[in-house]
Amino acid sequence: MRSLAAFRMVVHDRSSTAGALLGVVAIVFLVGQQLSVLFGLLNYMSVLVDHSNADAWITSADLRNADAGNLISARYLDRAMGFPQVQWAAPLLIGNGLFRTPDGSFEAIRVVGCRRPRLAGGPWDFAEADETALLDFESVTVDRLDFEKLGRPAVETVTEIGGRRVRVGAITDGARGFQGTLVFAPFDKVKEVAATPPGRYSAILLRFLPGIDHDDAVARLRSAMPGCSVFTTAELSRLTRLYYFTNTGIGGSFGFSTAIAVMIGIVIISLTMYASVLGRYRDFAVLRALGGRQRDVAAVVFSQALLIAGVGVFIGFVLLAALLNATRGSAIPSYMPSYVSPLLAGIAIVVSLLGSLVALRQALKAEPASVFH
Repeated sequence: MRSLAAFRMVVHDRSSTAGALLGVVAIVFLVGQQLSVLFGLLNYMSVLVDHSNADAWITSADLRNADAGNLISARYLDRAMGFPQVQWAAPLLIGNGLFRTPDGSFEAIRVVGCRRPRLAGGPWDFAEADETALLDFESVTVDRLDFEKLGRPAVETVTEIGGRRVRVGAITDGARGFQGTLVFAPFDKVKEVAATPPGRYSAILLRFLPGIDHDDAVARLRSAMPGCSVFTTAELSRLTRLYYFTNTGIGGSFGFSTAIAVMIGIVIISLTMYASVLGRYRDFAVLRALGGRQRDVAAVVFSQALLIAGVGVFIGFVLLAALLNATRGSAIPSYMPSYVSPLLAGIAIVVSLLGSLVALRQALKAEPASVFH
């Protein structure tokens, strides 16, 4: 009965209902959009680590993020291969260079070298051709998302990186780094482009044998290699994301904008529901005169809030899904983990209930005697 009364109030008081709906939709859509961009950027921050197909990384000592390591000695590669837990170990080399575009201009890039034939740490998804292109010494990849920036070089285009001749052999799909454009190339080509000293690597990637405890294997490697850092892939990914999140202002910026969106939603919901209660003050007084208790009044107000929240969450997610579909595969970073949607819906419902507290306080003041005035 109380839910039916709440439904009728929501249906008949259309202006207030529309205002409260706007507040819920604003929370779901604006906060969801902010979170999708944030998670998209987080993916860019650790993209090389997450797609390395390795169980662990050996890097320089005191590493703070995967993009800022020093070169390490090649002797660590032989030492790692000597561990019984290690199935294979592969070097990775990361350098910087200038990519000559077809019109003669230059673009700064990060060039990633992976050793043939395993190509560990190399590209993972392709829009055109595949990883076998990197078996050619001069072949490199460019990413579809950086196509315009690099002058739309077609496959088989011959150009230069760092003054060294290269040929575009494949086009990757989604290989974009947080620090800049990623170009993959054979290990020896990157060594030539970046003028890396002999016997030096940026990192060593490890794959453990099946059934091996990764944490235990990493602990053994750390004790045997005190001059460098050893991380599981998950640890290095978290370390890199945390570094950029806390040191680039991204965390504060997205936190502030998200808080503002939630506050706007609370204010809109509070004001519109308060106005609705004022407009139906006499109805609540009649309810009290007919024997309704204060908890009945509270149930009606909270039922209104839940009805509005349910509809608002649905509309908000429809708009958010349309936005995510429209930006999928574009240069705009957007990604929404599966666990975020129910969490966001719960926040919107809680905010709606909080926003209804102001209206509830006014509804509870309704005096039964005022009906007879």
